[in-house]
Amino acid sequence: MVNDSITLAILNGKSAGNEDLRQAIATLRKEGYRLEVRVTWEHGDGERYVREAVDLNATTVIAAGGDGTINEIATALAGLPPERRPVLGIVPLGTANDFATSAGIPLEMENALRLAIIGKATAIDLARVNGDRYFINMATGGFGTRITTETPEKLKSALGGVSYFIHGLMRMDTLKADSCHLRGPDFDWQGDALVIGIGNGRQAGGGQRLCPQALINDGKLELTIATSQELLPTLLHTLTSDDENPNLITASLPWLTIDAPNEMTFNLDGEPLTGTKFRIEVMPDALECRLPPSCELLA
Repeated sequence: MVNDSITLAILNGKSAGNEDLRQAIATLRKEGYRLEVRVTWEHGDGERYVREAVDLNATTVIAAGGDGTINEIATALAGLPPERRPVLGIVPLGTANDFATSAGIPLEMENALRLAIIGKATAIDLARVNGDRYFINMATGGFGTRITTETPEKLKSALGGVSYFIHGLMRMDTLKADSCHLRGPDFDWQGDALVIGIGNGRQAGGGQRLCPQALINDGKLELTIATSQELLPTLLHTLTSDDENPNLITASLPWLTIDAPNEMTFNLDGEPLTGTKFRIEVMPDALECRLPPSCELLA
């Protein structure tokens, strides 16, 4: 037996038929790894399977899916007492895989699965929103959020992350800024925001690097605001350059509040949250996650 500990892999039901993943699981089982598999069907399954992993004394829980699946599993893990909390592993199977991509997790199934089972466990931060919602990668608000939530599933399946950008170009006529007031330690901004990115990770919406300086173990969130007056220069600059953009408002904060006169929707790793008041705070060292040694998101 190579490894006596149990790993529970939780697969998003949409991706359960992935043949490369099936082969990878078979290969690692032949090598002696104890690998249990569960498949989600409806909301709440991920949390239920995480509780089952604790009952099995699993040392690792793998989130096999996209950013939404990772969010669901990470949220469930965060609710466990530290002494009973398995390590998070990630196998990217989603449309955009924004968190996995920026973390340098392999897209090849066997390599990703092997990393998820035996990679080095590293403490990472989570972000908490209004006390009971979480994101591991990014919260986005404004026009970009409307695009990612409205992009048709067929377009995402056909084109992957590029679909968000294409759909955004198709909907340029619906551009509308959100009036809001953001506050944090030594930070106070009020105005019309077209796009807001609050990053624990660096990219969202299929590869848009909204928070290119974010780190997932520094106890801070990276804030990026694109104002309505600077839309087109900001979009073009974001797509063509990694240099600092003078048209963006940025900050690094352990927490911030957002107040808006009208309802805003934030996309938390793909899960929408609508309201007029938000408090977003970092939870340092909330989880342990198996990441590659070269992970750029680590301080």
